Amino acid sequence: MDAVPPSRSVDPLAARALALGVLLRVEGESAHADVALSAALAIVPIASLIVRATEQVAHRTGEAVGGLLNATFGNAPELIICLVALKAGYLEMVRAALIGGILANLLLAMGAAFFLGGLRNHTQSFNANAARMYSSTMLLAVISMAVPSAFSRAFAPEGMVREEQMLNVGIAVTLLLAYGLYLLFSLKTHPEAFASTTIAAEGESEGHGHGGKVWSLQRAIGSLIGASLLAAWMSEILVGAAEGTGKALGMSDIFIGVVFLAVIGGAAESGSAIAVARRNRMDLAIGIALGSCIQIALFIAPVLVLASYFIAPHPLELSFNKAELGALGFGVLVGALVFTDGQSNWFKGVQLMTVYAFIAMMFYFIPDLGA
Repeated sequence: MDAVPPSRSVDPLAARALALGVLLRVEGESAHADVALSAALAIVPIASLIVRATEQVAHRTGEAVGGLLNATFGNAPELIICLVALKAGYLEMVRAALIGGILANLLLAMGAAFFLGGLRNHTQSFNANAARMYSSTMLLAVISMAVPSAFSRAFAPEGMVREEQMLNVGIAVTLLLAYGLYLLFSLKTHPEAFASTTIAAEGESEGHGHGGKVWSLQRAIGSLIGASLLAAWMSEILVGAAEGTGKALGMSDIFIGVVFLAVIGGAAESGSAIAVARRNRMDLAIGIALGSCIQIALFIAPVLVLASYFIAPHPLELSFNKAELGALGFGVLVGALVFTDGQSNWFKGVQLMTVYAFIAMMFYFIPDLGA
């Protein structure tokens, strides 16, 4: 039987997410925990659709652009979640979500990619120079968050509020400039530094990794737009129920941000990194996951800082508590050590996921803290 023409077909993942979204709207006054869980589950198939669509676009544009697209559209739900939370005044939750998004990609997503990829392919190789470039850029992210945090602790008690806000705006603008130069370096002047060193599994290197036909470019782009709109809808519901969920389950805002919202918001790039790692495309997996970390730190964080002056009750500051900074610094250090030799296996994945579990447990037992 002939397939339905792409322009008229309805992706089953999107259909399920849409149906669940309608149900959530109807039952929006039910228990917070049930609504949050249902919204989180709805985001998962949406994220999967984003992954499929971006990989179809990547098949036509190349791996460098494809990895960037995966990270960008994969981060779309997380950006939307943070903007909605920012508008609602959940500044601590937004800061925690930024840290959590980086840790989820760096430790959980890469750990799962190493683990599942290693089980299927034994030992995998990747471009160690590119991995070190990602790691050094992540160090820049740690410094960008440590500087305003140190300033806040040293001078905020003295009433230097205006100076602290100017510092945060200056850092945000500088980070955006650095991200633009990073894109120029990785896509234009030195793309060879990020070139793949591995060969994809047979039959899975031509855009057929999901077992279907190659989509038309129009269908892929249309799916990206539609999935992003669905993600915005589900994200609004999710954030609206997050505070009630935390109170019902005894969670603090910091745990909801670091673990719950970060993992759900980053489901797209995590799933994509795991999928391509299993097909022995570890360079692309690292580009997606670590590229997402860099995008969160150098693009999403400064955008949120600047946006807070227009949509939030109070400006968002890149001032983090000691637990958040310690977890981020430790995570970046562990990641740099694991990536340094250019090889991965399933036990390295276990190491990364174990570190993430330690950090998640720590944040679970931390009450709400001021920056």
